[in-house]
This record gives sequence, C-alpha cells and structure tokens, in this order.
Amino acid sequence: MGKITVYSIALALAGLLFITTLGMIGTGNLEHSGLLILGFFALLALGFSGYEKTKGLIFTTMIFAGVTAALYYPHYFTNIGDFKFTVLIIPLIQIIMFGMGTTMSIKDFAMVFQSPKGVIIGVSAQLIVMPILGYFLAQFSNFPPEIAAGIVLIGCSPSGVASNVMAFLANANAALSITITSIATLLAPSLTPLMMKLFAGEFIEIEVFAMMWSIVKMIIIPIGAGLLFNKFLGSSAKWLGRAMPLISMLAIGLIITIITAAGRDSLLEIGGILMVLVLVHNIFGYLLGYWYAIFFKMSERDARTIAIEVGMQNGGLASGIANSLGKIATMGLAPAVFGPLMNITGSILASYWHDRPTDEKAESLITNKQAHI
Repeated sequence: MGKITVYSIALALAGLLFITTLGMIGTGNLEHSGLLILGFFALLALGFSGYEKTKGLIFTTMIFAGVTAALYYPHYFTNIGDFKFTVLIIPLIQIIMFGMGTTMSIKDFAMVFQSPKGVIIGVSAQLIVMPILGYFLAQFSNFPPEIAAGIVLIGCSPSGVASNVMAFLANANAALSITITSIATLLAPSLTPLMMKLFAGEFIEIEVFAMMWSIVKMIIIPIGAGLLFNKFLGSSAKWLGRAMPLISMLAIGLIITIITAAGRDSLLEIGGILMVLVLVHNIFGYLLGYWYAIFFKMSERDARTIAIEVGMQNGGLASGIANSLGKIATMGLAPAVFGPLMNITGSILASYWHDRPTDEKAESLITNKQAHI
C-alpha cells in the first residue's frame, strides 16, 4: 500500500508541476520553466514505475527529460573545453550494436528458411514503404536540404531492437520481428547508402562507398564481435546479457540528448513542423506496413509484426550516419525527434493489440488450457 501511495503522490505532484508550467507558458515565461518541466518528467517516470501498464513509458519519459535538459541547458551537452560530445555518438551506437550481437545467434536466422515468406514481405515492406514516405514528406516540408535529407534518412534506416520489444508486448510474432530486424540491419551497409543516393541525392551529395564503410563500422563489426562473444563467452558472462538492454537504453537516451543540444537552434525554429511530419511518417509506417502484409495474405499476427517493424526505425543508426557525414545538427534532427515519438506510439499500439489477441493467439491459449484439464 505504501508503494502505491508513493507512486500516486509522484503522479499528483507531476500533474501539479504540469499545471504550473502551463501557467508559466500562458504568462510568457516558457524560457524560465526548464527546471519545472524536468521535475515533471522525473516525477512522471517515478509514478509510471508503480503500475504495470505504464512501466513501458518510463524510458520514453526519461528521453523527454533529456531532450528538455538539452533544449534549456545545451552547454552541458555540447562540449567540455575542446572536447565535443558528438564524438561519442558512433562509439555509443557501436556499444548498442555489440549488445544486439550478444543476444543473437545463428539460430535467429533459421526463420529465413523455415518461413521465408514472412521475412521477405517484412524486409521488402521496410525497403519500400518508409523510404518513399520519407521522400514525399521531405519534398513537402520545404525544410533546408540537410534537414529534409534527415527525414529521408530515417526512412532508409532498418528497424531496431525497440521494434522487437513492442512486437513481444503486442503478442505479435516476436521471432519473426527479430529475424526481420536482423536481416534488415545486416543489409543496411549496402542498401541504406543506395536508397539515400536515390531518394536524398537531390537534397545533399551522397558518397555511397564512404557511407557504406561508416555503416559497416557501426553495424557489422560490432554485431560480429557480439556474435563471437555470445558463442565463445556467452555462458560465462550472462550478467552482460542482462546488463546490455539497460546500457543500450542509456546510450540511446544520451545520443538523442547530444543531438538535441547540437541542433537546438534549428529545432526551436522548425521543431513543431518537424514533429508533425515525423509523426505522420511513423503512423503511416504502421498503417501501410500492416496493409502491405494483409495484401500478401499474411496472418493477423504476422501483419501486426510487420506493421511494427515498418513503423519503428533505428533512429540511433540514422543519427550515427548523420554524424559520420558531419551533419549531426541538421540531418540528425529528424532521427532525434523520431526516436521518442516512435516509442510513445509503439507503446500505445502494443498495449492496444495486447488486449486484442489474434485468432491464432486465442486458439493457442484455448489449446493450452485444454491440455491442463
């Protein structure tokens, strides 16, 4: 009972801070409300931790706290003396990819042969839906070329680990989700630069081979190292497998905070419009991914999986690519905005589908109950 009271009090205080912040905005004092907004997100995260249905939103809430800190106090997240924090982005992505590798094995790719239709449809949906959507949204935006190219970049990136988590929470086909993510990620070094050349070439100059090599360094080498670690040392270092999800989440949060601080001025100028366009990109990714799968007569469970895989992209990788091109403060803005919004919409969609099991899931539950009678 005591714990529930603490969480309830935290949510009540968060609500009070939210109302106070609205009052400050109404009186034209938004620039002085940074600490209030940070307090709101901190209390909200504490309150969310007390309830099963809201625990999945803690990470997103903390990301918003990081974004708020970067917008109000950017000097803490840009540099210390001559050391610029943007140099941390690629190593952080490599840590995330290493963590992904430690959770993988050759068995994860068996589904390519066991159920090739689902994998082919899922990967092809990613390669078709999001890049084309990104291109048209970039054209519509009238943003400066480098910022517009960032919208295309998020569309040309593969899905990430977040999509696997949401597929599991949604009672979708988690095994298919992991396989699609793995295949799409391994294809990224060759396909992402080519798609960027095709869809973003009119916005910025794309050096295909240079981009390929930078993605190989960010993806293939760390994942390969993670796979080898899992194969030869995994059984003796199980603690690392438990720690990597938390380390990865902290790394993603830090990446988004650094990018927000680096691109603060541009974000304040076009942030509202960019947020709307990114949200449209994300939601239409879910919708078109779902109907793409239905068109090819995939089951409801697999269609949900592909919807999540298409709608949720690897914003961290997109940020790393932007950073490798020296355009983190412009091209990196769309990935930075996409990440937090994607986690919110993904959590909502996963919760909605979790409470509405598919026929296959319902039949499985009935069979299991009958087996225990």
